[in-house]
Amino acid sequence: MFSATDHALMARALRLAEKGLATTQPNPRVGCVIAQGDDVVGEGWHQRAGGPHAEIFALSAAGARARGATAYVTLEPCGRHGRTPPCADALIAAGIARVVIASEDPFQQGGGALDRLRAAGIAIETGLMRELARELNRGFFSRVERGRPWVRIKLASSLDGRTALASGASKWITGEAARADVQRWRARSSAILTGSGTARMDDPRLTLRRGEDTDLDYAGSSEFESVPPLRVVLDTHLGLPAGARLFDGTAPTLILHAVAARPDARHANVETATVEMRGDRLELEAVMTLLATRGVNELQVEAGPVLCGALFEQGFVDEMLLYMAPTLLGDRAMPLLTLPPLEAMADRSQFRVVDRREIGVDTRLLLRPVSDR
Repeated sequence: MFSATDHALMARALRLAEKGLATTQPNPRVGCVIAQGDDVVGEGWHQRAGGPHAEIFALSAAGARARGATAYVTLEPCGRHGRTPPCADALIAAGIARVVIASEDPFQQGGGALDRLRAAGIAIETGLMRELARELNRGFFSRVERGRPWVRIKLASSLDGRTALASGASKWITGEAARADVQRWRARSSAILTGSGTARMDDPRLTLRRGEDTDLDYAGSSEFESVPPLRVVLDTHLGLPAGARLFDGTAPTLILHAVAARPDARHANVETATVEMRGDRLELEAVMTLLATRGVNELQVEAGPVLCGALFEQGFVDEMLLYMAPTLLGDRAMPLLTLPPLEAMADRSQFRVVDRREIGVDTRLLLRPVSDR
């Protein structure tokens, strides 16, 4: 059984881990608290890929007081030597007596960390606040366990479920507060995906924008800049015009296209890669696999109803981030998603509301499919 102190200190470690929401990609967000009883002697969080892990920061802060202490870690300590030495060895060397772990790390794949800790006489307990730890790193777990990113579709709609006028005009359905809030979700994403149709119509930059109303330091200290999300564009025939802002070189950009298409001078500032076709469109499963191999954990989709509908229909949508504006656009406006017609009400898609809140004049819903798709 875990004590009240165990729960309180693991909750503290999770809050520390959240500081890395926008800075650790493609690594998971991890926090660590070291305590003698209920007296915290050291704490830390993983700040960016390639840098020291949470345990190392916490051990450094604790110093000699780490001997005989308990370490609360939100993710299983690493047992392999990657870009940094194994944290398991550092915990052993510091004389830690007990390690409480929220969630196991599937990436370790038997890296030996827990066995080495036990062999050194350290007590190991796992599973405290496991679901909260997995939720914090849902993209990381999706990539490692399912071989694809966690897919979040961002949509802005009117009360009647419309996302743009028949002409394609959509600026702006929602208010400034909602648009600023989107930047926070972009910041925690590894990549932002759009289609060539949206890219032509809206000419987006798909970059992080800072402003007085956009606090992108919500995930940690302003000392640490957010890792710029990879811009990913599905452009089957490489038809985007040369002047598109996605070609401006201001952020890493990947253009995915059919094998038959050939990059040209327009693509000097971007990376291109081929994807196999499914009918007349790029194969979405192949897109997801490719992005996973590039370390994409959370993928935010900002696209039109056809691409968003295809992702949903093929079971790739893990959550929908829906901003609903108190306005009406009418029957001829564009729908939220383009989906095949239903034969019966029993076939309808259902969602559970994970979070609901007011963002300025708009309502933001975070929705997840009820069924296992």
